[in-house]
Amino acid sequence: MKMVQRWLERREQPGRGLIVGAMICLQFGGIAASSALAQEIAKESVLPLSLANKAIAAAIESCKKDGYRVSVSVVDRSGVLRAMGRADGAGPHTVDSSRKKAYTAASIRRPTTELADLIGKNPALQGLRDMNNEILILGGGLPIEIGGEIVGGIGVGGAPGAHLDDACAQSGLDAIGAAPKVTVPK
Repeated sequence: MKMVQRWLERREQPGRGLIVGAMICLQFGGIAASSALAQEIAKESVLPLSLANKAIAAAIESCKKDGYRVSVSVVDRSGVLRAMGRADGAGPHTVDSSRKKAYTAASIRRPTTELADLIGKNPALQGLRDMNNEILILGGGLPIEIGGEIVGGIGVGGAPGAHLDDACAQSGLDAIGAAPKVTVPK
């Protein structure tokens, strides 16, 4: 009984309710500030591994049906390799070329054929080729755009012509519902 009485006496002390109220406000204020900070943090969409693999399989199959043995790479928005596939019989050089084309398309956010054409028309842009060791400006690299956002890049290497690498890469984009980047003749 005395404990209850002491508790009641402390509770009635002047200013005690104010202190408890201030502590509660600080806690909720901290939550609100934390929530505001969380809203300022950029949120990025991530290309799921399953979609990367689906795009690779579709691109390899498209090239295979036309008799081309290629490698296909998919990178994330930062150009980091997400997944890679090499068709039976594809040359060893196709591994690096597909990855670098994917990297270039994702980092510059344009099809690599478009970049090659742009450099051809405006030689002052040759410096694009030397931005870093990962850039490869040859046809066959396409940015992967889903829902209006670039989430990565796909690169194909090994078909006998940039337009054919582009067509196979576009098949990969089509398979995952990404925005088309090149027009492929039917």
